[in-house]
Amino acid sequence: MIITEDKLIALKLQAESTNAPEYILKKLIEAHDTTEMERGIRYYHNKNDIKNRVMYYYDANGNRQIDHEAINHRIPHNWHKLLVDQKVSYLLGKPVVIDADPDEYARLLNDWLDEEFDDKLQEIGKNASNKGVEYLHPYINPEGEFKFVIIPAEQCIPIYDTDYQEEIVEFIRFYPVWVNDKERIRAEWWTPQIVTYYIQQDNGLFELEMEEGKANPDSHFYYGNNGYGWGKVPFIEFKNNEEKESDLQYYREIIDIYDLVVSDLANDLASLQKLIYVLKGYEGTSMKEFVDNLRFFRSVKVSGDDGSGVDILQADIPVAAIDTFLDREEENIFLFGQGVNIKTDKFGSSPSGIALKFLFHLLDLKSNIMARKFAFAIKKFCWFLTEYLALSGEYTAPAHAIDTVKVTFTKSMLTNELELTQMALQSKGVISDETIIANHPWVDNVQDEKDKMAEEQEARVDLDDVGDGDAE
Repeated sequence: MIITEDKLIALKLQAESTNAPEYILKKLIEAHDTTEMERGIRYYHNKNDIKNRVMYYYDANGNRQIDHEAINHRIPHNWHKLLVDQKVSYLLGKPVVIDADPDEYARLLNDWLDEEFDDKLQEIGKNASNKGVEYLHPYINPEGEFKFVIIPAEQCIPIYDTDYQEEIVEFIRFYPVWVNDKERIRAEWWTPQIVTYYIQQDNGLFELEMEEGKANPDSHFYYGNNGYGWGKVPFIEFKNNEEKESDLQYYREIIDIYDLVVSDLANDLASLQKLIYVLKGYEGTSMKEFVDNLRFFRSVKVSGDDGSGVDILQADIPVAAIDTFLDREEENIFLFGQGVNIKTDKFGSSPSGIALKFLFHLLDLKSNIMARKFAFAIKKFCWFLTEYLALSGEYTAPAHAIDTVKVTFTKSMLTNELELTQMALQSKGVISDETIIANHPWVDNVQDEKDKMAEEQEARVDLDDVGDGDAE
């Protein structure tokens, strides 16, 4: 459910006869549905729905009963994790590069967005793929240091300015805590300037949390002895796509049928060990005697009449049809999951650059959607970082410098390096050296490579000067 300011006002009007914030918190938390988020997490950890399958039978009275004796293999296949990890590694496997004006500002941003940020960004990418969205919370700790932490989307209720979800104007975070040996929900209600803390009571409603020596409402953070508000809600939304939907939603049913067919096949193969015997002219007195004779003597005594004997019934398994079906479902998983099927042999052992681009085409399409959403979110994160740099006195960016921030993702696509290097050599003099460097397969950071080339050029010039001096 999308919560906007208009809907929040409607809830407040509805709660006129009650203590509005406490009433609204209860309503919003109860309406916060995390079913799809939790399913995405389960499937990522290979806890597919097949793990919950129960076998049944019908008794003599026609009542359905749980069959505890039936063979019940439950075999999950972790296709979802494979597709999510492919996308995250492809898009976020290499550090993001920030470009901005002036250069000093850009260098500061890149220094702050270090290995810790890149590691957090991969985790956010994984979580957003599973849940549809994830949140990053920038803050300033008691030591005055700028920090950031991932907040699980299951705990978050953003309140937008409009239905278009352009700006988060208020934010509710809730999570379980233990109070007097009882589990309670603690809620934080964030606005652009303050945060208010609530604690759940026995009746399910919320009250202001009163803690000695702590203000409530309180400032977003303290720097020195002063409390500050960011001026914006300090929670950044990282969307998987515009609809904030999990990747799993687009292929879950295919995974489920794949799990079901393989599990049923395992059941059938196990059942082959249990043969059905048809006895004709059996001279024993009981079925137990028959089983004992078969087990110990490997023989059964039957009459000499025509037609007497023991027949064995065994089910035939359509292996070829099952293999064909599973192969088709595997192709569908990669097709609708927009991934790269590493088992394909369509392009040979050394595919060309064009063939590789075709192979990665669907993954690239899916990643581009996330890239646009994440670039927008990272730029918002840079705004909070810029505010901190100014507050701490480390750097004051020029007015509107944040508008010049550009986020670049370096994708981890397989390439034909020989083909790319040959193209780079042939492009010398046709396009700029910077473009050639940016597209060279061995270059991860264009600015670093340019600096190294400048240092090498300077060293060569110095050596030439030394040589000229010796000749004189």
